[in-house]
Amino acid sequence: MFIIDAVLVVGLFLFAFIVFNQAIFIQDSHYSSEIKDSKNAQDVMESLSGKINFTDKTFLGDISTILKDGKNSKESINKVCELSKDKLSSFNLKNYRFSETNMLDDKVLASSGEYSDVDNVSVAIRTYGDYSYTLSVW
Repeated sequence: MFIIDAVLVVGLFLFAFIVFNQAIFIQDSHYSSEIKDSKNAQDVMESLSGKINFTDKTFLGDISTILKDGKNSKESINKVCELSKDKLSSFNLKNYRFSETNMLDDKVLASSGEYSDVDNVSVAIRTYGDYSYTLSVW
């Protein structure tokens, strides 16, 4: 009789332990999506500032050179806007905003989606020379 009681008690403790562990390890999907968004902005900005084809050229370096050589003229800004839109479209981002915040006074170079009513925005910033670029992803 005591053996059956002992087995039942051990079984109940195991069951309670398993239920408790499962409750602890349930993931919050909202928290996971915040991390994913953050990684997207940082990963894309790393790609933009990383070297192209194992040369010393970077995308941010290229557009900074275009702006600097063009003395931030309308033509150079328009060319950089085109290049930025093409480059960012290759990352398949649904909603983003890419801007230069130092020399061009927060000029938006490329964007997709409505930015004004966004709650959760992931931001990555990189500087190249005198130019400071901000990528926002939501």
